[in-house]
Amino acid sequence: MSLKEDFSLLLKPYYFVNLFLSLSYLTAKKAPVVCSFVFPQSETQCELDSRESEILFFLLIVVMMRTRKAGSVTMISYLSSSFIYCKVASLILWFYADVRLGIAFSIIFVLCGLILPEPTYSGPENVVYFRTLLGLDEELERDKRVTWLVAFYTAWNPACTNFAPVYSKLSSVYALDNLKFGKIDVGRYPDAAKKYRINDSSVSRQLPTIILFKQAKEVSRRPTVDAGGKLVKFFFSEDNIKAVFDLNNLFSECKANPMKKKNLSISAQSNEQSSENTSTHAKSD
Repeated sequence: MSLKEDFSLLLKPYYFVNLFLSLSYLTAKKAPVVCSFVFPQSETQCELDSRESEILFFLLIVVMMRTRKAGSVTMISYLSSSFIYCKVASLILWFYADVRLGIAFSIIFVLCGLILPEPTYSGPENVVYFRTLLGLDEELERDKRVTWLVAFYTAWNPACTNFAPVYSKLSSVYALDNLKFGKIDVGRYPDAAKKYRINDSSVSRQLPTIILFKQAKEVSRRPTVDAGGKLVKFFFSEDNIKAVFDLNNLFSECKANPMKKKNLSISAQSNEQSSENTSTHAKSD
């Protein structure tokens, strides 16, 4: 996603309001006019004390660690991953300053969560959603000429949420009759995670997992495990997916070798035989 697209998304109510809530306490403290209105008790109220500074410093560390773990690679994904931590920290700070202000902020916090859900990707996609492990396996075996790129994900995982629009965009560009994109929710279908050796726990670093199948067999996946059994970190950006699965060459190869339609001569022969049988029966009658 380009920087221009990121800034255009920031104008959407969800991002604007959540950014405001995340920075509300710090803004109230550092803006003299706002501070004198919100904290009229004394002039010292407009300075951050040691406890408030500790909370903000700890918040900064948590946001950095969690957003990296979530695989955030764009400004929007960083913001989406950090909003909840920033809002909780702001809630604590508002209660620390004044219980009444904390209650007011918590009400606004809840109302915004109900009224303004996070925007989801609404662009074009060409993805097959598998509802069962059996459905996935049957589709892989149905026609081995088809190459499949399958995403194993969960709806609650931040990294999966961040990656969803990237995967949808790739599917809309690269999908062919013999190059298809699929997804299966291993949170709902854990047997798929078990078969393909994917840890689907709440602390898993294997979500999402992308597997490339050729001839119904796995040929590549990300993230991978090294020789020592340690998971190799992988950032699920559009460029990284294109590079590691060689999507451009894979697309060119599949497009140059389209799936041939079934031979119509067999159908024609069948119809001709049926006509002959009908004629024979008519003569006998």
